[in-house]
Amino acid sequence: MKLRSDLALVRDLVPRCSRVLDLGCENGELLEALFAERQCRGTGVEIDPDAVLGAISRGVPVIELDIDRQLNQFGDKSYDVVVLSRTIQTIRRPESVLQEMARIGGLLIVSVPNFGWWGHRLRLLRGRMPMSKELPYEWYNTPNLRFTTLDEIEQLFVKCRLTIERRITLGIHGDRRHGLDAWANWQAGAAIYALRAA
Repeated sequence: MKLRSDLALVRDLVPRCSRVLDLGCENGELLEALFAERQCRGTGVEIDPDAVLGAISRGVPVIELDIDRQLNQFGDKSYDVVVLSRTIQTIRRPESVLQEMARIGGLLIVSVPNFGWWGHRLRLLRGRMPMSKELPYEWYNTPNLRFTTLDEIEQLFVKCRLTIERRITLGIHGDRRHGLDAWANWQAGAAIYALRAA
C-alpha cells in the first residue's frame, strides 16, 4: 500500500500488533496500512463528516468527535500508541490534547509542519504568508490555527513533561532529511516526533 511519505514514516514508528488511536485520522489511510502491514488494531477519530465516511469505506473503525473537548471519553492507557499527524496546528488546545494523549497511550507520535523553515521566513520578509507543500493553504482558507516552529513545539513537549525519544526531520517536499540537528528549525519543512511521558 502506497502511503504519503510522512505517513509511511509514522507507520514505521508504530510497533507491530499495537492498539492505535489516530487523532485526526482523515480518511483512515494510516490505520488501514497499520492493520494490513503491522497487524495493529485501533480506532480513528475525525470531526469532518466526509473524512469519517472515507474511513468507514476503508473498513477503519472511526469515531466522530472533537479532539479539543472529548478525549476524556477514552480510558487511561487504553491504547499503546496515540497518533496526531499534521493536526496539532489545527486544534485550539494543543497543551491539553498532548496531556490527554499521554494519559490515553504510552507512545505518542506527533507530526507538525515547521513554520520556522527558512523559505517561510523569506516569504514573511517579502510581506507574504508562508506556503509550501506542507502548508498548501492561503491565509484566508487555512485550517491552521497555531503557527509553531520546531523549537517552540519542543518547548511545549517539555512543558507537558514529554520526553522526545526520536525526531525525524523532513524536507519541504516531505522527504526525510538527515544531519539537520543543529539547523532543523531553519531547514526542516516538518518533523515527526516519538514521545513518552517523562
